[in-house]
Amino acid sequence: MVGLIRKFKEKNLLTSIKKKDSDAFIKAYSLYFDDIYRFIYFKIGSAEEARDLASAVFLKTWNYIQSKNLLEGKTLRALLYKITRNLVIDHYRSKSGKQTISIDDEENQIDIVDESQDLGEKMDLAIDLEIVKDKLLELKEEYREILILRFINDLDLDEIADVTGKSKGNVRVFLHRALKSLKDLVEKDREKKKL
Repeated sequence: MVGLIRKFKEKNLLTSIKKKDSDAFIKAYSLYFDDIYRFIYFKIGSAEEARDLASAVFLKTWNYIQSKNLLEGKTLRALLYKITRNLVIDHYRSKSGKQTISIDDEENQIDIVDESQDLGEKMDLAIDLEIVKDKLLELKEEYREILILRFINDLDLDEIADVTGKSKGNVRVFLHRALKSLKDLVEKDREKKKL
């Protein structure tokens, strides 16, 4: 039910943006900027470049919506992620072959905290999150992208299918394979540490 309400609100927002309603666009920017930034950051590893690219996503989205006749089934969220994905691909193409990816930005660290846990559980969770962040970078690009879209940016399978251009069934298969690969990498790391 919550998903249906969200999609209804998104369609209203998209309809307003199509009518060149700048207030609706500002609302969309406020609603989605952090998610788009986080998606880009996990893909490229640079906070400054992620901020610049996230801003560029919204500019491209505005221009695209104003110049194209969008299909009614599209959601604003899926459109934003599709444009983001293409912009990140363009970013990689524009870089030389020597791109360095660092998920640890000393100035802008991302902390994920669940306040309901005790200190021991928090420490265990922090260690596990570090392992997962490290192992995420070892995954194939398409697996990393699917995991970020699903678990960090909380897109549903239909939205991921729109963003990636894959069928919902393919997304489900890729997600399963990505989770298995990540699990295998984490378990290998734990085994090494036991020795």
